Amino acid sequence: MGSLAVGLAVLALKGSAAWLTGSIALYSDALESVVNVVTAIVALVAVRLAARPADAALPYGYGKAEYFSAVIIGVFIGVAALAIFSAAYSGFINPQPFDATPVGIGVSVLATVLNAGWAYLLIRTGKRDRSPSLEADGKHLATDVISTVGVLIGVLLTVITGFQQLDAILAALVGLTILWSGWRLLRESVIGLMDVAVDPARLTLIREVISANAEGAIEAHDIRTRQAGRAIFIDFHLVVPGAMSVETAHAICDRIEAKLRDSVAEAQITIHVEPENKAKHSGIVVV
Repeated sequence: MGSLAVGLAVLALKGSAAWLTGSIALYSDALESVVNVVTAIVALVAVRLAARPADAALPYGYGKAEYFSAVIIGVFIGVAALAIFSAAYSGFINPQPFDATPVGIGVSVLATVLNAGWAYLLIRTGKRDRSPSLEADGKHLATDVISTVGVLIGVLLTVITGFQQLDAILAALVGLTILWSGWRLLRESVIGLMDVAVDPARLTLIREVISANAEGAIEAHDIRTRQAGRAIFIDFHLVVPGAMSVETAHAICDRIEAKLRDSVAEAQITIHVEPENKAKHSGIVVV
């Protein structure tokens, strides 16, 4: 709800700035804020859906809903970019004078400050909670802040130089900026939907935890990981002596699982116990 409220406030401020000045570049900046409102709504729905517990229909949970939301956000960014390019082209062919009033510029600056503060909060929260949707929304707002600063500088240069077509050129640059942002979001989301593995540092941590807590086993091999929103899925084969009882093998698995959950938040762990004749003499050799 916070993103939606901030998005609506920024949209109102940027729309006012565009209306007060008549600048195509500021209009394009305001048009991008329409996308921000849409993305806030999509992110809100996705985060709530992803938080639902696993059920019979989706036994692995709803985590990937956040990746789908990021795809939708990327598509809307692309649509906004095309609309901006259209306005920029018209402005370049038929440049119109605009009035860079102090009030109009000041309103745009206020919107930028508000956006910057909220972008920082979203990115920090997204990284902490491992939420692709929140982090994507925050990164997009950060890009919006950078482009708005560039637009404001450009608007002032247009007034100083008297080169009216610079306003349209700036609008086109805003379109290119958000189009690049949309491409990055789509790429990251598609990778997430394809069950990307955890980063190398986290994988090293997982291997170290298994190695340190597998006493009594022979080896652990075929370690695989994947991410789905906040959840991290870990599965591997644990080779134990053939004469070991099921109860003892189960106790080793419980010990490993407990330590992995302590080290990797929201880890979902599957361990396949195998007899020693299945050893591959690779992976993590315990003894």
